[in-house]
Amino acid sequence: MSSPAKILVVFGTRPEAIKLFPLVGALKADPRFVPVVCVSAQHRQMLDQVLEIAGIVPDHDLDLMKPDQTLDGLTAALLTGLGRVMDLEQPDRVIVQGDTATAMAGALAAYYRKIPVGHVEAGLRSGNIYHPWPEEVNRKIIGTIADLHFAPTGVSAAALTAEQVDPARVHVTGNTVIDALHWVTERITAEPSLANGLAELEARFAGKRIIGVTTHRRENFGGGMAAIAEAIRQIAARPDVAVIFPVHLNPNVRAVMNGALEGLDNVAMIEPLDYPHFARLLGLAEIMLTDSGGVQEEAPALGKPVLVMRETTERPEGVTAGTARLVGTETSVIVTELFNLLDDKAAYESMARAHNPFGDGQSARRIVELLGHEIGRKA
Repeated sequence: MSSPAKILVVFGTRPEAIKLFPLVGALKADPRFVPVVCVSAQHRQMLDQVLEIAGIVPDHDLDLMKPDQTLDGLTAALLTGLGRVMDLEQPDRVIVQGDTATAMAGALAAYYRKIPVGHVEAGLRSGNIYHPWPEEVNRKIIGTIADLHFAPTGVSAAALTAEQVDPARVHVTGNTVIDALHWVTERITAEPSLANGLAELEARFAGKRIIGVTTHRRENFGGGMAAIAEAIRQIAARPDVAVIFPVHLNPNVRAVMNGALEGLDNVAMIEPLDYPHFARLLGLAEIMLTDSGGVQEEAPALGKPVLVMRETTERPEGVTAGTARLVGTETSVIVTELFNLLDDKAAYESMARAHNPFGDGQSARRIVELLGHEIGRKA
């Protein structure tokens, strides 16, 4: 019997960790594979929270996070650091997820060593290389290198084949974020103490309609972030509304939000949440207001409408399905669209009841089976 295939799973941010821990678990449970986990710690604190709840101890930790790091400096450190790990481990395959600098550098380092790359959450495209920036180009680079593309939806699969990717190498699997969300909500049901840190806010805002907010996109830094802050201020002026806002650690976000929103009774600006508490926030919120990619997938799984504070989205399936709506960063548009959902029950219900196009919680299992077929094909 041949020895198990060594799969190097590379990630560095909180969203990557959330979307890959179901796959790491599925690989560990399959005797055909030996998963090796390498984290870059592109986001140290937020990454560690996910590793802890998922019970993952990395085999390699590059610990690359530095304050005010430039993209080129980060990319150089990632490329050389991940390259050293690959030289040491000699994996049969590298798995990357999404569109971060870690994912792009991981794919490139593997390419330099002629190690095949599998891309989880492949094929997302906005069509604009500066929105989201630099993620759109990161995705395109990985898509050029990868030989197995695990697309979350038919739309993302079609985007890859339109770029001349061999259709036989593109597989629609759903998004592993839904696997992760199902897993963590079941854990919270069994162990409510995992997510009881919001109890004080739940009591403080009892009877109010809670709006959950996340924002951190680079392309919104500056004027966009200021407009978003003003929209939140106007939304929170409604007496029936409360805003719970885990504020991203980036100073480009914090400085603007603190200046605009500090001291408002109906706004709770809190530290970034660990994954169980974020899942709890999704449960509490009536509407999610975000510029995040993952929230566009997660909130609809719990029947929560998403207003996306961006000009474009690489997840158009949500807009088409009716679970998400693009509202940009203009203050008046954000406020008008959100108030419409609060005040028009039919409009709210049409979004809340729309089918979530991003998965059924079985994505990691499908990916492992596809990896198994690949082993058999090459044997």
